[in-house]
Amino acid sequence: QVQLVESGGGLVQTGGSLRLSCTASGGFFVVNDMGWYRQAPGKQREVVARITSDGRENYDDSVKGRFTISRDNAKNTVYLQMNSLKPEDTAVYYCQAKIFRVVIRRTDDYWGQGTQVTVSS
Repeated sequence: QVQLVESGGGLVQTGGSLRLSCTASGGFFVVNDMGWYRQAPGKQREVVARITSDGRENYDDSVKGRFTISRDNAKNTVYLQMNSLKPEDTAVYYCQAKIFRVVIRRTDDYWGQGTQVTVSS
């Protein structure tokens, strides 16, 4: 059973930094596009950043210049380096990946369990 496991959330002051990690594991699979999303209380889940299998990055305007997405294909892991954090970045952050399962030859979207990021003012 393929799963995504996240780590790295926490409480930080305005202007601080955090690094999120998300690793895919379980079975025989190939990880394609990966991304980070977030959901603040009372709001819909929104995309933060995405990265293709060959490393092309895309960011929401609200995080450009502050956040950096990267991946280590050998470890099936995606990272989100968050700098210059603001209170409005407070949310639960979810990683997402399009994963091709070799045995059943099918691609599905997988989500992590979410990790809380809180930025105090």
